[in-house]
Amino acid sequence: MKKTIKERRTTHIIQFGIMNVEEAKEKDEIEKADLEDQQGVVEGSRRNPPWSKQITVRGIVASFVIGVIYSVIVMKLNLTTGLVPSLNVSAALLAFVFLRTWTKLLQKAGIVSTPFTRQENTVIQTCAVACYSIAVGGGFGSYLLGLNKKTYEQAGIDTEGNTPGSYKEPAIGWMTSFLFVASFVGILALVPLRKIMIIDYKLTYPSGTATAVLINGFHTPHGDKMAQKQVRGFAKFFTISFIWAFFQWFYSGGDGCGFSQFPTFGLKAWKQTFYFDFSMTYIGAGMICSHLVNLSLLLGAVISWGIMWPLIGGLKGDWYSGSLPESSMKSLQGYKVFISIALILGDGLYNFLKILFFTIRSIHASLNYKSLRTGSEHQNQALDDLQRNEMFMRDRIPVWIACCGYILLSIVSIIAIPRMFPEMRWYYVLIAYIFAPVLGFCNAYGAGLTDMNMAFNYGKVSLFILAAWAGKDSGVVAGLVGCGLIKSIVSISADLMQDFKSGHLTLTSPRSMLLSQAIGTAMGCVVAPLTFFLFYKAFDVGNPNGEFKAPYALIYRNMAILGVEGFSALPRHCLQLCYCFFLFAVAANLVRDISPPKFRRWVPLPMAMAVPFLVGAYFAIDMCVGSLIVFAWHKLNSEKASLMVPAVASGLICGDGLWILPSSLLALAKINPPICMRFLST
Repeated sequence: MKKTIKERRTTHIIQFGIMNVEEAKEKDEIEKADLEDQQGVVEGSRRNPPWSKQITVRGIVASFVIGVIYSVIVMKLNLTTGLVPSLNVSAALLAFVFLRTWTKLLQKAGIVSTPFTRQENTVIQTCAVACYSIAVGGGFGSYLLGLNKKTYEQAGIDTEGNTPGSYKEPAIGWMTSFLFVASFVGILALVPLRKIMIIDYKLTYPSGTATAVLINGFHTPHGDKMAQKQVRGFAKFFTISFIWAFFQWFYSGGDGCGFSQFPTFGLKAWKQTFYFDFSMTYIGAGMICSHLVNLSLLLGAVISWGIMWPLIGGLKGDWYSGSLPESSMKSLQGYKVFISIALILGDGLYNFLKILFFTIRSIHASLNYKSLRTGSEHQNQALDDLQRNEMFMRDRIPVWIACCGYILLSIVSIIAIPRMFPEMRWYYVLIAYIFAPVLGFCNAYGAGLTDMNMAFNYGKVSLFILAAWAGKDSGVVAGLVGCGLIKSIVSISADLMQDFKSGHLTLTSPRSMLLSQAIGTAMGCVVAPLTFFLFYKAFDVGNPNGEFKAPYALIYRNMAILGVEGFSALPRHCLQLCYCFFLFAVAANLVRDISPPKFRRWVPLPMAMAVPFLVGAYFAIDMCVGSLIVFAWHKLNSEKASLMVPAVASGLICGDGLWILPSSLLALAKINPPICMRFLST
């Protein structure tokens, strides 16, 4: 092996002619570290810290800081477009930066600190992600916000299924209580099945695996140098993004003012929401999301705001009454909402059935394979896998604790939730918790195969069932709350299995992973409602013409109304259009699955197409700009782009997102921007 490294060094010197001896030695060290890492992190398993030492005070502090920052960012995305990219990789990067900086500062001060290990890095990432995941999936932009009075009025007071008084205004008290009783049950639902999912079935969990590979890579000499470059890129673009957001604030003193309303393609296009709004958050999100997602968003924007809404708007007085306000569900707004719902349901139903089919087939194949295996195959297993498995099973989580905890927390929910929401009968909650572990298993298994967390689709199914079961008087509230219960349990179960996969590959104890998930969830149950109220009090959340439209709140409430009263809620000819778009969503997914790979990447994603139907085209343009930057960067320097894109994108998102904190405080203090920059026709 040493000979190989020497040959590589000679080759590099001959090829480039500019690499000096020190650089060659440095490259040797990197290659040696890579080889050590390829041989498996398990070689250090004998000196791995015990599970109780993997959770540290400094780690919890770092998790809290990262969780708060990301909760603000994802809450903004939730309340503007509802489209939130995965930030797990940047959370792992920030965790590494935070602790590595901490330990180096203590060393310079002459204070001896505990070494920063990959296990501690994994625990911090798990805790931080669990914290901000409550802000993502807690329903602040969907089912919980759909209960407030503004959304109730937007859905149409005169709508038959929208029962008078079927709303509940947001409050920190009941929101926090609901999150506590709904979120912790999901942590315990699948704990007894962790060995089956991770070791027996060997599910890949791509996101969990990617996070583990990243963390393992950080904790090598090569990884340290890579992380330093990423940190510099993150810091640079974080600063640029924050300063740019601060600069833009001065010119936004009024409705329709500022750079965010710049008529890039002319005033006529601007009226149809086609403009570039200079948002670093959406550019960064576009850099993280795939090209297919961004192009699907743009296609949805062109079909809706470029073609359909102008045409349907021209039929005012024919298809719908001209005397109705634009916000009425019987006017143009109804077409926007229900066609979005049709696309979402078509895409969700197809993927739900597809993953269910693959799950059943894979379980059946695994059972058959298990019955045919012999003991010798276990001996032939790779040494790394055996040691990882041994480490994973060493710190057992007693099954009786998980089962008793699930039953106890379920009883608490059965008592508490009907007190918060009288429309939600106790037996609705009981039935939800009986079926939740089965649904959680299906979702966690599907996520292990495909990396798709289908929790929202399980939630939508339960929304329709409960809304129809509860009837006209209490169906809307019961449907929305039941959706939240099922979604929380099913989603957290899949997230925990992703984390267990990361822990398995980084030799982190399952006990420390479970405890860090619980700590992060507890943090999120407090941080997320406070973050939501920062926006709710400072900005006009839910205004269809404002910045914080919260489109999914209206979509979810109308889904519940649809479940209560059926298709009578739809405006004229809307049902036929919904059928067309529902079938289009199913057909697009089917074509993507049966097409050759070279054609598959051009088939649009219906779920992504649905978002601009209601929100507008401006953010799709921003996302495509981010995609264009990534495309050009890869053409110029693919290796550097692969390394730096996640860090730069995270910097852009975090800088712009963090400006929300001071701008919210200024808004609460009634301090308005001094200038209004607006563009008018001559």
